[in-house]
Amino acid sequence: MPKVYTYADYLEFPEDARVELIDGFIYDMSPAPSRKHQKIVVELTTLINNYLKANKKPCEIYTAPFDVVLVEEGQDEKQAKNVVQPDISIICDKKKLTERGCVGAPEMIIEVVSEYNPSHDYVRKLNLYNQFKVKEYWIVNPNNQTIFVYRLKDNEDYLPPEVYTFNDKVKVGIFEDLIIDFAPIKEVL
Repeated sequence: MPKVYTYADYLEFPEDARVELIDGFIYDMSPAPSRKHQKIVVELTTLINNYLKANKKPCEIYTAPFDVVLVEEGQDEKQAKNVVQPDISIICDKKKLTERGCVGAPEMIIEVVSEYNPSHDYVRKLNLYNQFKVKEYWIVNPNNQTIFVYRLKDNEDYLPPEVYTFNDKVKVGIFEDLIIDFAPIKEVL
């Protein structure tokens, strides 16, 4: 039977190990993301961070590598079996922030799809983020230029996805007045 790893095990991995734990199983994150992937992360991070500062929002934005430890109810964080490094994490509850990352679900996560393992974002992480009640989850696909937006309904489960293209403007649901226009992002790719 394969070993089930915990956050305590994860902390013992070599510092340069680029892995995530999902349900206690190790998933390798290499090779490094493409240039398009990185450009999208930089553009989205800049837009969102500028919004947070200009509107004095109490939220913080982080990019990978940044550990997000998803802990089950009543579970000690060291026993958590889910440690991910989302491309972009937005955390509004500062009590969740630690020196190493975030313990608990961010309010919003954005993943930019890797051509090497798209099912990781579309299936595995979608189910994980739904289970741990991430309020909003975006899957941005640079290859087919689509954005899938999942939002929690009444803090229960995700509604069916809203699907957009890189020609659209997409409202960020966790904020009342942030709309991201993907056309300028498409222009820089």
